[in-house]
Amino acid sequence: MSAPAIRLKTTVSTLFLLLVGLAWETTAPLAVAGTSARPNVVFILADDLSWHDLGVTGNPWHDTPHLDRLAAQSRRFTQAYAAAPICSASRVALLTGRSPARLGFEFVTKPAGTPLVGEQPWVSPSYPTDLPLAEMTLGELFTVAGYRTGYFGKWHVSQHNGGYLNWSDTHGPLQQGFQTGDQEFGSHPYGDPARGATDMRPFVAGDYGADALTEKTVAFLRETANAEAPFFLMLSHYYVHTPIRSRAAWLVDKYRQRLPVDASEARAVYGAMVETLDHLIGVVLAELDTLGLAEDTIVIFTSDNGGDPRYAPNGPARGSKWNVYEGGIRVPFFVRWPGVIEGGVEDTQPIIGSDLFPTMAEILGQEPDGSRPLDGVSLLEQWQGGPPVARIEPLVWHFPFYHPESRFDEALADIGINDPALNQTRPQSAIRVGDFKLVYFYETDRMELYDLANDPNELYDLSRRRPEHAQALRSQMTDYFQQVDARLPQARPAHPETRPES
Repeated sequence: MSAPAIRLKTTVSTLFLLLVGLAWETTAPLAVAGTSARPNVVFILADDLSWHDLGVTGNPWHDTPHLDRLAAQSRRFTQAYAAAPICSASRVALLTGRSPARLGFEFVTKPAGTPLVGEQPWVSPSYPTDLPLAEMTLGELFTVAGYRTGYFGKWHVSQHNGGYLNWSDTHGPLQQGFQTGDQEFGSHPYGDPARGATDMRPFVAGDYGADALTEKTVAFLRETANAEAPFFLMLSHYYVHTPIRSRAAWLVDKYRQRLPVDASEARAVYGAMVETLDHLIGVVLAELDTLGLAEDTIVIFTSDNGGDPRYAPNGPARGSKWNVYEGGIRVPFFVRWPGVIEGGVEDTQPIIGSDLFPTMAEILGQEPDGSRPLDGVSLLEQWQGGPPVARIEPLVWHFPFYHPESRFDEALADIGINDPALNQTRPQSAIRVGDFKLVYFYETDRMELYDLANDPNELYDLSRRRPEHAQALRSQMTDYFQQVDARLPQARPAHPETRPES
């Protein structure tokens, strides 16, 4: 269940890191009065957690005391965005600071040659496969800076290795700059096929169950606590992604009684999974305290995309995972840095996942040489209460695919608020500049324009009232796609008329 186990990078990969480092100018790391000039960094990534799943973000049912407490100690971004409404695409942006459109990595990774969804009016690009080794990741960024680096949990930006989500031996975290790590599924249902009957018994009341992913993460913290070099830890949870199952029957019963009477059984199980995720993160945060590391450690928490509409309450935002309305791309985002970032602050400025890499680079004193342009910007000054940094590139989302991949015609035709089922997501893109957001649909050449300051739930399309504004945003989006050589869907050629034989 946990192969590959913790191991060191190969000599070849280490040599590659040295070569990558030559393309970056290294300056002195950030020195902040009263804190370490080389802080540890813990980056915790949830899977499919809706922006509205936590108590601190307004969920009236889920108990998330540990994440609520972290948010109270952090700068909390209320307009934080994933770079994509789907897992793999969002993750490549977090890892590299480059957009899915620029990377040509707009969907989940699939084997080369995987057929596209059915006979649709437009033809999507081929599915992405592996994040190229030439891309510099957070793992490489921190390793070049002299950090000890560890990656634990879900990778999902390269081909599966003998089983779903198993790390690649050629393009996994250990080949992308991380020195140690483990793909361990922990207590998530992904690991159920490898469990015996005893391990599948329900947990007793009050017990969230053992979680090997958390245990291995804690072991990494203990091993590095007294090391001279600081560490960068990326903990990538499988919770709360499907399959929606829980062995904490006592938790399921709790949510079964708490949720509205018309809520599905799956919603009760999902509530148990959200609370389990919160508990497991709480264990890691408590270990930082126990080891005396919390004061010298930056903790970052976010999710990779919006919630699955079958289980997660994405409302009052419109849409959900797989589409570019706010419910599909808005995510929770907290940053705690004692002595540097003021806690308990709500930041309403828009940020996006691709901002993480350049922010970490500035903290580490790493300056890119410009040969691999970034789409994100450093948020360091904004984290410390300063003004937002001017963006080089606009906030853009690109989803040139159809979803769901099977039984497409049975999905809901329209996308609303808190839809209880999958929607028909068709090739679409979006751009946000200031408070205005344009959503563009390729099949029908349709534009929708929203003023998010006054209509955050995207209910009132202003494209007919403000056609010049809509067209200007579309032109800016088109220019960006041309600049980065984005892969665009294409109209399926009409079948030629059959000519009679002469």
